[in-house]
Amino acid sequence: MRIEDDEARVRRSARSVGVMVGLTSAVATVGGAAVLVGVLAGRSHHEGAEGGDPRARGDGGGHLVVDLDETVLLVALLGLVAIVLTAWVAWMASRRAVAPLAEALRVQRHFVADASHELRTPLTVLSSRVQTLERRLERGEPVDGVVARLRSDTTMMAEVLDDLLLSAEESEGAAGTAAVASTVRAAASSMEGLASASEVRIAIAVTGDAMVAIPRVSLSRCVVALVDNAIRHSPPRGVVAVSAASGKDGAVEIRVGDQGAGIRGIDPERVFERFSHTADRQGHRSFGLGLALVRDVVSRAGGTVAVESTSAEGTTFLLRLPRASAAGRGCSVRR
Repeated sequence: MRIEDDEARVRRSARSVGVMVGLTSAVATVGGAAVLVGVLAGRSHHEGAEGGDPRARGDGGGHLVVDLDETVLLVALLGLVAIVLTAWVAWMASRRAVAPLAEALRVQRHFVADASHELRTPLTVLSSRVQTLERRLERGEPVDGVVARLRSDTTMMAEVLDDLLLSAEESEGAAGTAAVASTVRAAASSMEGLASASEVRIAIAVTGDAMVAIPRVSLSRCVVALVDNAIRHSPPRGVVAVSAASGKDGAVEIRVGDQGAGIRGIDPERVFERFSHTADRQGHRSFGLGLALVRDVVSRAGGTVAVESTSAEGTTFLLRLPRASAAGRGCSVRR
């Protein structure tokens, strides 16, 4: 559906360019001719004929005389004005025509960057699982649990891809709800392999069984991104705290905190901008997309995400989402 819409936009833009340039050329031609005739009529005079021709008696007869130099200059000036006007309109129309193409390229680049970023963590988790599976096979240990985790991880990756495609298509009416307790636990637990590799422990504290108006995979993506960010900025033997509870106004609050050095070198609110970077002494490579994607997903669900606190003892992110019962009929989320 999105492809047909883009093609229709391009066709409309092409038609508008043709109409604008055609109308401008017609107006310039007709207007220039009218100005030329008017000026010539005002600047010309009659010259009487020789001999006894009655037209020479001052009654308006005779030949119509115009100044050739002035006429040539006027024609050149009108032609220049017409050329400049047509070129300006053509330039404006061209900018309008390429706008859909520029937007399509922007969306394409964002999707490629977002997909690459969103798949980086699941692929790393899969790689860690495979390594664990290989070690257990070599030692002759049971592998049923690892295989089940691998199956779950691949399913989650497929769901992330579907969610990204829906976001890129900007589809409307994409409904969904998520159980906060189970989704947050599953998402945070899926990061334990990466946390162990960084010598970081994940502490999960979830209360209640609230439902929020956001698809489960979207909520999982947000939690994974926040936990991944916390792991990358935590020192060895640090703790990443993940909690979820009901707020005072009925919204569900999810917090992810680390014990890193805090946000430095950038305004805390700017960490949600695309390709923003903080000063990181640990040398972690960051593309500045994870938190920006979290903000996009949460905003579409009618929620918010912010830096609740940051200091030399660590940083805590607060994600607030409306309950499913407060989302209206069908708990529809506009994508």
